[in-house]
Parts: sequence; structure tokens; C-alpha cells
Amino acid sequence: MNETNLAVVAHGKDDLRVDELAAPTPAPDEAVIRIAYGGICGSDLHYWTHGAAGESILREPMILGHEVVGTVQAAAADGSGPAVGTPVAVHPATPKPVEGVRYPESRPNLAPGSTYLGSAAHHPHTEGAFATFVALPTRMLRTLPAGLSLRGAALAEPASVAWHAVSRAGDVAGKSVLVVGTGPIGALVIAVLKRAGASSITAVDLHETPLRIARELGATDTILATEVDAIAAVQADIAIESSGNYRGLASAVRGVARGGRVVMVGLLPSGEQPALISLAITRELELVGSFRFADEIDDVLAALADGTLTVDPIVTHEFAASEALEAFSVALDASVSGKVLLRF
Repeated sequence: MNETNLAVVAHGKDDLRVDELAAPTPAPDEAVIRIAYGGICGSDLHYWTHGAAGESILREPMILGHEVVGTVQAAAADGSGPAVGTPVAVHPATPKPVEGVRYPESRPNLAPGSTYLGSAAHHPHTEGAFATFVALPTRMLRTLPAGLSLRGAALAEPASVAWHAVSRAGDVAGKSVLVVGTGPIGALVIAVLKRAGASSITAVDLHETPLRIARELGATDTILATEVDAIAAVQADIAIESSGNYRGLASAVRGVARGGRVVMVGLLPSGEQPALISLAITRELELVGSFRFADEIDDVLAALADGTLTVDPIVTHEFAASEALEAFSVALDASVSGKVLLRF
């Protein structure tokens, strides 16, 4: 590893830098990964623009990034994990229980003490993987199926979030679905719904660019978010809220049929939020949360490899990691961008 190890680091609010780091020193159960691509997530943008993502507040500089793929540069010393040269995707979570806090063991994404790459939820922070070289536990690594390129697998992590959200909706085959918010996660939700056999998919967003991407992915109808009456007239069997805004949640509640289910995958700000609870009660709606994912990344990689999951239209921009500030600025403007990739 004679190359410079460049990393994208949030030093605080409005302070994003590309720093040169020392080569990583792996633990015995860690492999050194040469990162190929990293997708910029909303949480990365929040750390840059606010110095926090929800209640996760930056207390010190932190490497960003959890949507990454790369190649094994050095295998783990303990013999676990893939060999040198293996292309891998990364599952960025480390489930961790907390004594006295209950959750279903079959749903490790709900473990209350969990850490996630590139997260300031705990202190010391969990460093991310937006770097040329990173040391990662081999349990996080997923070998890419034959025929799937690193570029083709670059959206595996956010697609897993979308896959999990659709699974929370139940059986969507033959059903009508309203997707509110068609940024990268909402667009991936549409792609997963298309694969799962939804009969119709109506996409809602404030901007034309994400609605165009939604149509390319299989949305049968698109509506501007300002057209409140048109959204209410949809009466979908299922609504999936992906905007992370209370107004989007209101649109989902209004646009789903009586007795329908609303899956909430967009993370609203912490604290109390206004919501149309009276409509949810009188229409007997099911409001269902969806948080990250468990092991869906294995199914996603298989679907990307066999071509049944199409995600190409979602990536609108690609920048060299050295141009991270420009890349983040483009990603921040939802009217012109979908998923923005960093190339390492």
C-alpha cells in the first residue's frame, strides 16, 4: 500500500475535508479493503451541513461513509473472510444488545446498542469507510456474485434498506403502491417494488428529476408533491414514505386506501412531529416503521447479479474522491441529482 490513503472527513458543521491518513492497521479478524466506490447518503450530508445526523452529534473529526464496495487488499490474519483480490460489498452494521432492553433476536437491525460505519451515535465515533484503504471486520464483507462488477454493486447497501422497507409492506404482488419521496431510497424502493410484482406504482416528489428517474425504474404514474388532491385520490393498497418529512407522511396517510398500510422508511427529525393520527385511526391504517436492514444485502446482491433488480438510472453523478466537496454539493441538491458516487 504505497498509495496515498485519502479519506473524506467531517471535521464539524460546514467543514468537510479530504485528508491524507496513515495506512490502516487491521485487527486479526479484519481485512484491509481498497475501496472502489462510495455512495453519499443523507446522513453524510447532515454531518457536513449540520455537524449532526439527528441526535448523533459530531464531537470530533470522523471519516464519513457506509455505502461502499471494494477489493480485499490484505486478508485477515486469523484466516477468516475472503482472500486477497476478492471483490466485496460491505454490511456496515455491528449489532449489539443492551442489558435490559428487549428486541426480537431475529431482527438484529433493532439491537439498541448497534454501531454503523460513519456514525456519531456513540463516542468514540464509529469511523466510516470513505477512504482509499480501510480495515473492516470480515463479518461485514459479502463476496460479490460472479458477473457482478464493483460499479454494479455500488448501491447494494441503500438497496438493502429499500428491500427491507418493501418487506415491511408485506406481499406487494398485484397491489397498488404509493411511494412518497423519490430520492435515492425512494427510487430504490420503486425498483424493488417493480421486481416484486406491484401492479401499479405512483411516485410523489417535489422535483421533476427524481420523478423522471422513478418513471425509468417502473413507476406507472408520477405526481408533484404539491398536488395534494391528486395524491389523496390515489387510494393505494400500500404507501411507502421515503421523504423523511412530516408533510410526506401526511401525503402517505391521505393517499393510502382505508385499511391500508403505511411503511415509514424516511427518518423524520427527532422529537415530536405533526401527524394525521385521526385519519389513521378512523381509516384503520397500519403505520409500520422500517429501520436499516438485517441480512437483505445477500438477496440484493443476488438480484443485482441476475439482472432482476435494475438500479442504474439512480446514479446521476460520479466524482473522484479528491473532489468530495463538489460531490457533496451536488448530492445536496435533490432537484438535479439522484445518487452521487465517490470513486476511490
